[in-house]
Amino acid sequence: MVERTGGCQCGRVRYTLLSEQDDAYLCHCRMCQRAVGAVSVALTQVERSAVTWTTQAPERYRSSPFAQRGFCAACGTSLTYEADGEASMDLTVGSFDDPGRFRPTAHYGIESCHPQWLDTRGLPTQSTDQNERIAGKWIETCGKLPD
Repeated sequence: MVERTGGCQCGRVRYTLLSEQDDAYLCHCRMCQRAVGAVSVALTQVERSAVTWTTQAPERYRSSPFAQRGFCAACGTSLTYEADGEASMDLTVGSFDDPGRFRPTAHYGIESCHPQWLDTRGLPTQSTDQNERIAGKWIETCGKLPD
């Protein structure tokens, strides 16, 4: 088993996952879009028993009659999708300390997909340090650029 860690933006809610799998999927359903404020969310399905909340468990919001979502009440980070009565749950890929380990293997909720957001390879790119306005704010406030 591989140990993977993650948590919310402010660090109040942290977790450890013991799992071998690197599969993830993009969910485009309207419930997920609204929950995370994005056109899709990257999720990985894991066994609930493989997740340990190492600082404290997330707060939960009943997002539908059959599911709840875990989040940090302090910073607002979306962390989980948890359907009632299931042994598995979904963790947001972006909340992992090393999200690059995961690979997308499927799309779900495709009826609400915005295809113009699926392939953005041809768009111009810019790193944080190339954006003088934002980089300056980081340096002025924190003395360094974000990790």
